[in-house]
Amino acid sequence: MVQAYILIQTEVGKASAVAETIAKIEGVIVAEDVTGPYDVIVRAEADSVDELGRMVVAKIQKVEGITRTLTCPVVHI
Repeated sequence: MVQAYILIQTEVGKASAVAETIAKIEGVIVAEDVTGPYDVIVRAEADSVDELGRMVVAKIQKVEGITRTLTCPVVHI
C-alpha cells in the first residue's frame, strides 16, 4: 500500500467545494481545507505508485476549481 499527501491550490473561494468533492473519491483518506500556500491537503492511498498517479491525474486533477497539485508520497525510513 502506498500513501501520499496531495497539496492542492484552488481558485479563490473554491477550497471547501474542492475538499468536499475530493473526500468522496475512492482511496482518499481525508481532504481538509487549510491556510497557507496550499488550500486543500489530501491524504490518499493506493495499491501502487502507478495507481496513485492514475488517481491524481484521472480523478483529483479533474475536480473543478483546482489550479495545481503537488503529490508527496509517504516514505518509511
